[in-house]
Amino acid sequence: MPRPISVNSSSLDSFEGLHQAIHGSHVEVMQLGAGKFCGLLSHVSIGDLSLSIGSFSVGVRTQRVPTDDKLVVGMLLYSEDRVTHWSFDMRPADVLVMPPSTEHDGIFRGAAAYAAIRLDLCEVTSLFKGEPRLSDPAAWLDKSRYRADPLVSVAATRRLPLIVSRLAQHQGALSDDAADFWKRSIVDAVTGTILHSLPRDSRGPLPSATQLVGKVDDYLDAAGLRPVHISEICAHLNVTRRTLHRAFFDVLGLGPITFLRQKRLCAIHSVLKDNDPATTTVAQVAIQHGFIELGRFSHYYHSLFGEYPSETLCGYGARVDPQSRSRIMAGARSY
Repeated sequence: MPRPISVNSSSLDSFEGLHQAIHGSHVEVMQLGAGKFCGLLSHVSIGDLSLSIGSFSVGVRTQRVPTDDKLVVGMLLYSEDRVTHWSFDMRPADVLVMPPSTEHDGIFRGAAAYAAIRLDLCEVTSLFKGEPRLSDPAAWLDKSRYRADPLVSVAATRRLPLIVSRLAQHQGALSDDAADFWKRSIVDAVTGTILHSLPRDSRGPLPSATQLVGKVDDYLDAAGLRPVHISEICAHLNVTRRTLHRAFFDVLGLGPITFLRQKRLCAIHSVLKDNDPATTTVAQVAIQHGFIELGRFSHYYHSLFGEYPSETLCGYGARVDPQSRSRIMAGARSY
């Protein structure tokens, strides 16, 4: 199990603050652009995984020394001007793989923002189990750049800062199970572009769709109310996401991510229904079960149950008449 989540953020007033641009690594930094340097730097730690998100107002050069024995996977979140890493030109949402003990040279010609995860190379075996091309540590030993799908790039660059913001508010209250879910969510957000670029699986006959969905049901039943990430299921069943996706559409007519979201919503409904609003908040329960955007969570919840989470927590659904209930729903808070 991961250790509790730790989130630290600070403002930067000089380029020297970027020496810890990647938590745990020393980075040499030189300011290239003219003007007053301003920036923000956030570090999230969950066990041995660290996520760093930084932004700065002028161009810089960053160089990671080759003594770092960790794997670093980075994503460009925003750039005002050209960005290059080694000989790779980068666009927002592109992903860069920096192997262990490899020096790195990055040039940012203007204001930019980035995200990077740092982890032990041996961890990829468990994190990507079910994806044979990524679960092999040898697959991460080459410098690589992966182009982002333009259709998903906006969502990809937005999700990571949002995760950091929400975890900072609730870091002290998250369970080990919730911490593991958010660890997987962070890895998924950074490496999704890599997964999307993989060729189709060709390992032979696929398992029965019905049997596969049944095994997922069994696993979720054993997990109880804790949040379960799709990468955890793929690792447990040793199947790729594409295989799982095809099976769920064949059997249920919806994808596994939607199915898991519905399961988490049902778990939240049970928790809210059985807890006292004097000691429980919707926001706390939502983050424990893997939701960061309360507005979107409220929409999903209302679409599924016909009431807002605050109503479930307060027991309105069982106590008031339909006419009064309509008035309550109209004025209910958006979370």
